[in-house]
Amino acid sequence: MKTSISKRTGIWAVACLGFIAAIANAGHHEAHKSKDIVDTAVAAGQFNTLAAALEAADLIGTLKGEGPFTVFAPTDAAFAKLPEGTVAELLKPENRDQLTAILTYHVVAGKVYAADVVKLQAATTVNGSDVSIAVQDGSVRINDATVVKTDISASNGVIHVVDTVILPN
Repeated sequence: MKTSISKRTGIWAVACLGFIAAIANAGHHEAHKSKDIVDTAVAAGQFNTLAAALEAADLIGTLKGEGPFTVFAPTDAAFAKLPEGTVAELLKPENRDQLTAILTYHVVAGKVYAADVVKLQAATTVNGSDVSIAVQDGSVRINDATVVKTDISASNGVIHVVDTVILPN
């Protein structure tokens, strides 16, 4: 019995050391490689609804792609402003096209930093429609949404946080 416990303890110790080494190596690797748009948003902790929507629309792979992209990312609080039941309805498989249209309306091709955004009056989104851009009282507005945080860098683009889900016409 003593040999069995000792053997299990040894196996457990080796497994733990391997796990710790893997974590240390992953952390070291991440220090040299910035996260893509999806991983950056997920790590922020305030884009859970956006992440679920991207998954339901099968857009995760696209936004993990080379890009570059500029994403006007609505927070969980922005999604909560929608009428009750809207998000649940949009996440249903039969509404994937509508969800995709909404999500791609939040994405512009290329890296557009805040200093460039404020010089624009409109931008064409990945879904083909334009969003209006205006500076009012020191705040940047994308249609009816206010940009609350800018220039969050990712390996394949930039994220600007918005307080409202932008809906295409």
